[in-house]
Amino acid sequence: MNNDELTICNRCQSDACYVNNLGADYKVYMCYGCGFTTNTLMKQNSEFLKEQLEVLPELYKDLAYQDDQKNYWIPSTLNLNSKGMVYIDGTSTKDWKWAAIKSVSILEEERKNFPIPGSSGEFYENKMDMKSLKHFEERDFIEALDYIGMFEKE
Repeated sequence: MNNDELTICNRCQSDACYVNNLGADYKVYMCYGCGFTTNTLMKQNSEFLKEQLEVLPELYKDLAYQDDQKNYWIPSTLNLNSKGMVYIDGTSTKDWKWAAIKSVSILEEERKNFPIPGSSGEFYENKMDMKSLKHFEERDFIEALDYIGMFEKE
Protein backbone atom coordinates (compact mmCIF):
# COMPACT_ATOMS: atom_id res chain seq x y z
CA MET A 1 0.00 0.00 0.00
CA ASN A 2 1.41 3.38 -1.02
CA ASN A 3 0.73 6.07 1.58
CA ASP A 4 2.63 8.81 -0.25
CA GLU A 5 1.12 11.55 -2.41
CA LEU A 6 1.77 15.00 -3.83
CA THR A 7 -0.33 17.98 -2.82
CA ILE A 8 -0.30 21.78 -2.94
CA CYS A 9 2.01 23.34 -0.35
CA ASN A 10 0.18 25.43 2.25
CA ARG A 11 3.24 27.69 2.55
CA CYS A 12 4.28 28.46 -1.04
CA GLN A 13 1.42 27.00 -3.14
CA SER A 14 3.85 24.78 -5.10
CA ASP A 15 2.43 21.56 -6.51
CA ALA A 16 5.60 19.71 -5.43
CA CYS A 17 4.68 19.08 -1.79
CA TYR A 18 5.32 15.46 -0.88
CA VAL A 19 3.04 13.95 1.78
CA ASN A 20 4.06 10.84 3.68
CA ASN A 21 1.06 9.37 5.48
CA LEU A 22 2.49 7.38 8.38
CA GLY A 23 -0.88 6.30 9.78
CA ALA A 24 -2.73 7.14 12.98
CA ASP A 25 -3.49 10.62 11.60
CA TYR A 26 0.23 11.40 11.36
CA LYS A 27 1.46 12.98 8.12
CA VAL A 28 4.76 14.57 7.18
CA TYR A 29 4.83 17.28 4.49
CA MET A 30 8.04 18.09 2.60
CA CYS A 31 7.78 20.77 -0.07
CA TYR A 32 10.34 20.54 -2.86
CA GLY A 33 9.14 23.93 -4.10
CA CYS A 34 10.11 26.00 -1.05
CA GLY A 35 12.14 23.47 0.97
CA PHE A 36 10.04 23.80 4.11
CA THR A 37 8.59 20.91 6.09
CA THR A 38 5.88 20.31 8.67
CA ASN A 39 3.88 17.48 10.15
CA THR A 40 0.55 17.04 11.87
CA LEU A 41 2.20 17.42 15.31
CA MET A 42 3.66 20.85 14.58
CA LYS A 43 0.61 22.81 15.72
CA GLN A 44 0.53 26.05 17.66
CA ASN A 45 1.17 25.44 21.39
CA SER A 46 1.97 21.72 20.88
CA GLU A 47 4.69 20.12 22.96
CA PHE A 48 6.28 18.73 19.77
CA LEU A 49 6.57 22.20 18.20
CA LYS A 50 7.95 23.60 21.45
CA GLU A 51 10.65 20.89 21.52
CA GLN A 52 11.57 21.56 17.88
CA LEU A 53 11.86 25.30 18.39
CA GLU A 54 14.15 24.81 21.41
CA VAL A 55 16.87 23.18 19.30
CA LEU A 56 16.56 25.13 16.04
CA PRO A 57 18.95 27.93 15.06
CA GLU A 58 17.44 31.42 15.43
CA LEU A 59 17.12 31.95 11.67
CA TYR A 60 15.06 28.75 11.33
CA LYS A 61 12.77 29.97 14.13
CA ASP A 62 12.46 33.38 12.49
CA LEU A 63 11.52 31.75 9.15
CA ALA A 64 8.87 29.46 10.69
CA TYR A 65 5.51 29.94 8.99
CA GLN A 66 2.05 29.12 10.32
CA ASP A 67 -0.49 28.03 7.68
CA ASP A 68 -4.29 28.21 7.74
CA GLN A 69 -4.49 24.78 9.42
CA LYS A 70 -2.25 26.09 12.25
CA ASN A 71 0.68 23.87 11.18
CA TYR A 72 4.14 25.40 11.50
CA TRP A 73 6.48 25.04 8.53
CA ILE A 74 10.23 25.23 9.11
CA PRO A 75 13.17 25.11 6.69
CA SER A 76 14.50 21.64 5.98
CA THR A 77 18.04 20.50 6.54
CA LEU A 78 19.25 17.48 4.60
CA ASN A 79 22.53 15.82 5.48
CA LEU A 80 23.31 12.81 3.32
CA ASN A 81 26.83 11.54 4.04
CA SER A 82 27.32 10.06 0.58
CA LYS A 83 25.85 13.07 -1.32
CA GLY A 84 26.14 16.30 0.63
CA MET A 85 24.18 18.75 2.67
CA VAL A 86 21.51 21.42 2.05
CA TYR A 87 20.60 23.94 4.74
CA ILE A 88 19.59 27.57 5.36
CA ASP A 89 22.43 30.10 5.34
CA GLY A 90 21.94 33.77 6.12
CA THR A 91 21.71 36.55 8.66
CA SER A 92 18.01 37.45 8.67
CA THR A 93 14.61 36.63 7.20
CA LYS A 94 15.37 39.11 4.42
CA ASP A 95 18.93 37.88 3.79
CA TRP A 96 19.14 34.09 3.43
CA LYS A 97 19.61 31.42 0.78
CA TRP A 98 19.83 27.66 0.55
CA ALA A 99 23.40 26.46 0.95
CA ALA A 100 24.48 23.22 -0.73
CA ILE A 101 27.76 21.42 -0.08
CA LYS A 102 28.88 18.27 -1.86
CA SER A 103 30.29 15.27 -0.08
CA VAL A 104 33.67 13.81 -1.04
CA SER A 105 35.29 10.48 -0.19
CA ILE A 106 37.91 10.46 2.53
CA LEU A 107 41.08 8.72 1.43
CA GLU A 108 41.57 5.37 3.15
CA GLU A 109 44.80 6.51 4.82
CA GLU A 110 43.08 9.65 6.21
CA ARG A 111 39.95 7.96 7.63
CA LYS A 112 41.62 7.36 11.00
CA ASN A 113 41.33 11.15 11.46
CA PHE A 114 37.51 10.96 11.15
CA PRO A 115 36.19 8.61 13.87
CA ILE A 116 32.44 8.15 14.21
CA PRO A 117 31.54 9.33 17.75
CA GLY A 118 30.33 6.54 20.01
CA SER A 119 31.48 3.77 17.66
CA SER A 120 34.16 1.24 18.37
CA GLY A 121 36.78 1.83 15.73
CA GLU A 122 34.50 2.94 12.89
CA PHE A 123 35.38 5.90 10.69
CA TYR A 124 33.52 8.17 8.30
CA GLU A 125 33.99 7.41 4.61
CA ASN A 126 32.86 10.84 3.39
CA LYS A 127 33.15 14.45 4.48
CA MET A 128 31.64 17.73 3.35
CA ASP A 129 33.77 19.63 0.85
CA MET A 130 33.40 23.24 1.95
CA LYS A 131 35.04 24.39 -1.32
CA SER A 132 31.92 23.13 -3.15
CA LEU A 133 29.58 25.49 -1.24
CA LYS A 134 26.98 26.99 -3.57
CA HIS A 135 23.98 29.19 -2.72
CA PHE A 136 20.48 28.96 -4.17
CA GLU A 137 17.46 31.26 -3.96
CA GLU A 138 14.46 30.39 -1.77
CA ARG A 139 12.41 28.80 -4.56
CA ASP A 140 15.45 26.86 -5.88
CA PHE A 141 15.52 24.24 -3.12
CA ILE A 142 15.15 21.38 -5.61
CA GLU A 143 18.09 22.76 -7.61
CA ALA A 144 20.19 22.70 -4.43
CA LEU A 145 19.24 19.04 -3.94
CA ASP A 146 20.12 18.31 -7.55
CA TYR A 147 23.49 20.05 -7.09
CA ILE A 148 24.51 17.59 -4.36
CA GLY A 149 23.31 14.68 -6.50
CA MET A 150 20.31 13.65 -4.40
CA PHE A 151 18.40 12.38 -7.44
CA GLU A 152 21.28 10.36 -8.90
CA LYS A 153 21.10 6.60 -8.49
CA GLU A 154 23.89 5.02 -6.46
